[in-house]
Amino acid sequence: MSENKIQILPENIASKIAAGEVIQRPDSVVKELLENAIDADAKNIEVIVKKAGKNLIQVCDDGVGMSEQDVLLCVQKHATSKIKAYEDLEVIKTLGFRGEALSSMMAVAQIEIKTETKDDELGTLLNTDEQGNLIKEKGSFSKGTCLSVKNLFFNTPARRKFLKSDATELKHIIDTFNKTALSHPQITFKFYNNDDLIFDFQGGSLGNRIKQVFADNMLDALIPVDEQTDYLSITGFIGKPSLLKKSKGEQYLFLNDRYIISRQINHAVFTAYENLLEKGDYPFFILFLKIDPEKTDVNVHPSKLEAKFDDEKSIYNFTLAVVKKSLGTHDLVPSMVFSEEVLEEEKLIVDRYHPTKENDFSDRPSRRNFKTNTTRFTDEEIDRIFSSITDDVITRSPDEPVTHPFDKKEMQEVMHTLPKETRTEKEEASFIFQLHNKYILSQIKTGLMIIDQHVAHERILYEKALNRFEADIPFSQQLLFPRTVQLDPGRYELIQELYPYLNKLGFEIKLMSKNKIVIEGVPDDVKNGSEEKVLLEIIEEYTVNERENKLEQKDNLAKSYSCRTAIKAGDKLSDTEMRLLIDQLFATSMPYACPHGRPIVVKISLIEFDRRFGRT
Repeated sequence: MSENKIQILPENIASKIAAGEVIQRPDSVVKELLENAIDADAKNIEVIVKKAGKNLIQVCDDGVGMSEQDVLLCVQKHATSKIKAYEDLEVIKTLGFRGEALSSMMAVAQIEIKTETKDDELGTLLNTDEQGNLIKEKGSFSKGTCLSVKNLFFNTPARRKFLKSDATELKHIIDTFNKTALSHPQITFKFYNNDDLIFDFQGGSLGNRIKQVFADNMLDALIPVDEQTDYLSITGFIGKPSLLKKSKGEQYLFLNDRYIISRQINHAVFTAYENLLEKGDYPFFILFLKIDPEKTDVNVHPSKLEAKFDDEKSIYNFTLAVVKKSLGTHDLVPSMVFSEEVLEEEKLIVDRYHPTKENDFSDRPSRRNFKTNTTRFTDEEIDRIFSSITDDVITRSPDEPVTHPFDKKEMQEVMHTLPKETRTEKEEASFIFQLHNKYILSQIKTGLMIIDQHVAHERILYEKALNRFEADIPFSQQLLFPRTVQLDPGRYELIQELYPYLNKLGFEIKLMSKNKIVIEGVPDDVKNGSEEKVLLEIIEEYTVNERENKLEQKDNLAKSYSCRTAIKAGDKLSDTEMRLLIDQLFATSMPYACPHGRPIVVKISLIEFDRRFGRT
């Protein structure tokens, strides 16, 4: 007789498996405990973490507290104060995990609860030992609840092994803390890491909370949104185009004060920005949606990050209209756009969200003030100079030798074909110019070549960084006055982790105690006065790449370095600087795409110009 293969799992193993749905990493614990504290009507909440939450996560609040009986029940499976009947699931107004969070934590960690209600003289202390046994004591405690989760995943070593570095886990915890703090600006939040007070957010308005979480001048870069109806209300802020990001993660959406991720609403916001976004841009926003809980379902996913709506189309259209209206009132949408309607032929139309105003061309030089001393070339002469740029300039294989338009030998050959008396003048004349301090333009045989100066410099610096990693000879510009910088623990640990590579790039950094560093030298590409800003931007870019693109360490740092130290759109370049930039660009292994895959060189053909102007 064959032996049975299917067994019923013992309770202790089943609970550890189930806990994985709720407690995925330390920041899951922080999220659940913060939400419980908010549900308990706390006015002040403190979070304390040690070793990125692996050793300790403690959340203390001054909320309503729990009676002795409630403490004993709260750690049991499916125990909750927030749902009494099935109907309550349909109208969830609280944040916590529907009775699974604390029992899940107990399955994979040791927990301690100190709690006392406002009416009780004595409170309750509940501990668990390594075997998960409950130990109860009575005592006098602060009003409210203080819950500690110690040695997370101590009894599931495989889960602990898969946690990321302390720097990464701490970054996730801080992200969760900031999201929760943004969702409830009226509550005071404090955050301690290894006994150091890192964040102290005093309760107040949403505007003040945004300043606390991001920067004092953040509101200057935001546009307020406020549209309220009986069915749905949207309030908050959206970013001006100057705040567009090349990465996700700066979109904060709260449904009835709960942080959620919604592809539909994100898409609605992105669509409202359609005339302002380039491919790969992400708008910054902090939006609060208020809707009757009966019209939405947050039980789609165990972590309740996703939500479904009864009438998704109406909510999509409402969000789109509200964001578009807010953008429109701030005169940010271009006044002329190409129509996306299906027409027999494409035409320019006036965007109805922006009435065309007088003096739209006021920045064009007027005729009476416009004088030029530049020697002018004939089209034939210019074509001969740029004849090396062929039709396949964008698609040329990087392995083929690249001839760039300012090759000295070719320039000399062209110059010698010109009349002798004009050669000197012609050699000094400029064949390139800068558009809005952003693009470098030059006429070529078949139309116009445009180079994005920022991404061109990115490509040059990216290859330079990779070469420096291999060469192992750091070249650093010593600072006359070293800069001392106070960091948060996440950034400090990341700089510590990347120190060998940062050093090879040319950053000379001393690591001090209490999350302080001293910058003593920087790479030659970093401008004077921007040393601290550039280093922090590189670290931020690196973190985003690590989270979203899972890049290898050296490649990630090279990309982050090139992105943050490259000349920016808006930097004015001299004729010599433009030529040097193009020289260096065409000396790289791939002059047509930046490290992130964006095009560097774009060509617009005469045929395309003719089509746009209706000449064909």
